[in-house]
Amino acid sequence: MSSLNVLVIDDSEDVRSSMQLLLKIEGHVVHVAEDGRAGLEKASAVAPDIALVDIGMPGMDGYEVARQMRARFGDAIALIALTGYGQPDDVRRAIDAGFDEHVVKPADFPSLMLLMTKTVLRSRRAAAH
Repeated sequence: MSSLNVLVIDDSEDVRSSMQLLLKIEGHVVHVAEDGRAGLEKASAVAPDIALVDIGMPGMDGYEVARQMRARFGDAIALIALTGYGQPDDVRRAIDAGFDEHVVKPADFPSLMLLMTKTVLRSRRAAAH
């Protein structure tokens, strides 16, 4: 797949900067936000193909970010929860909130790249219908 427009929303500076670097090396355009509110604003400004969103952020958590992104953008954006929360209930809550996929940190980067491609393609098909 060609270059994606990616938004990374995470309250950890280390996660944001490392994901930004790795994704840029893969040829993607990357935007970052340090919390949920900033992430929603950035999404409105840059219209990402996909957002990688942490769940456990202060203020607006990732579940609420997903709900609001789905309300604003529908299937025009692919959403992956990239989180430390990995219990079955966490996965269910993420999917119920509007995430397409749930990935536990630390993610295997090559697997994440494949999942991103599949998720964006699926999202584009859904948005076209």
